[in-house]
Amino acid sequence: MYKKIYLKKGKEESLKRFHPWVFSGAIQHQPENIDEGEVVRVMTAGGEFIAVGHFQIGSIAVRVLSFDDEEVNDNFWHGKLQSAFDMRRSIGIVDNPDNNTYRLVHGEGDNVPGLVIDVYGETAVMQAHSVGIHVERHRIASQLVIVMGDRVKNVYYKSETTLPFKAGLEQEDGFIIGGSKDNVALENGLKFHVDWLKGQKTGFFVDQRDNRSLLEHFSRGKKVLNMFCYTGGFSFYAMRGGAELVHSVDSSAKAIELTTKNVELNFPGDNRHEAFCEDAFKYLDRAGGDYDLVILDPPAFAKHRGALHNALKGYTRLNMKAFEKIRPGGILFTFSCSQVVTKDNFRNAVFTAAALAHRNVRILHQLHQPADHPVSIYHPEGEYLKGLVLEVE
Repeated sequence: MYKKIYLKKGKEESLKRFHPWVFSGAIQHQPENIDEGEVVRVMTAGGEFIAVGHFQIGSIAVRVLSFDDEEVNDNFWHGKLQSAFDMRRSIGIVDNPDNNTYRLVHGEGDNVPGLVIDVYGETAVMQAHSVGIHVERHRIASQLVIVMGDRVKNVYYKSETTLPFKAGLEQEDGFIIGGSKDNVALENGLKFHVDWLKGQKTGFFVDQRDNRSLLEHFSRGKKVLNMFCYTGGFSFYAMRGGAELVHSVDSSAKAIELTTKNVELNFPGDNRHEAFCEDAFKYLDRAGGDYDLVILDPPAFAKHRGALHNALKGYTRLNMKAFEKIRPGGILFTFSCSQVVTKDNFRNAVFTAAALAHRNVRILHQLHQPADHPVSIYHPEGEYLKGLVLEVE
């Protein structure tokens, strides 16, 4: 059976509340011959079993897979994937003729720390955020296609940038099962190219689906600015919503290329859209005050707590520039995807920006990640995406 890790006295309390992480400082004793990514049994100081999980070198030493004393085998992974699939089907996101794009597994939110799986049509993109998931990748992929039936024919593994670099795994991205060059997926009736080969995350930001749909309803007759546009998701929703013009901005030439392709895929020959490859702050500095609707969806400004202070300053500066440029009566969609930035942190940064810009601002909506990115009630850290829809007088 699995090797045992013993906790210091009293350090099992968070696990008794079903939090899925064991921090290295909580460990009293561990075997010397334990390998990174190995499945271990976590024991209290008194020798009582408390959890099974993946061992990893670092501050989070064990990511809990189960609080039952069970074997992590094919049946285990089948059950986890089936549970995740059943939930997505129950909320109507699976087998939807207008949408074949969704997150099937969301790490701790689906009780599988370290594993992310996004589905794009017949291709699932799997991402490992822990060595343990990397070790299990082939077993997980094989169970995935069984659970999904004929819905998924290809499994692409994309973990070069998400695995701990110190683990020395020399991981290369590629198809584990099947292979496909068809990278066009469907979201709420709109088509888009997915760059799962070299794109960010799994190739598209699936977590903004509901927020893009909301933006569509605000877009009629508006002049829209989509900052940090990446592949242009908000842009082509705005166009379908009847925007007068849409400007998409990103510092990545590859992102601008994809945005242009996606707009053309949905609105061929439509001259309402223009894309700019430029730094966001520089663009806002030179932009006029002609925009009625602005989207700020930047990459994570803080990857860890040590970067929180600078991140909040960055959010304040960015939002202040948007407040200075937006027309009176305009609408601002503003987001943070930094996990260490709380909802209160983010709102305070935006509040400060509004005050510095001397604009009266009202909150119309408070936004978050969609239901296929669930948050475990025992792991509130999983609530990473937060956003505000603001009316600016």
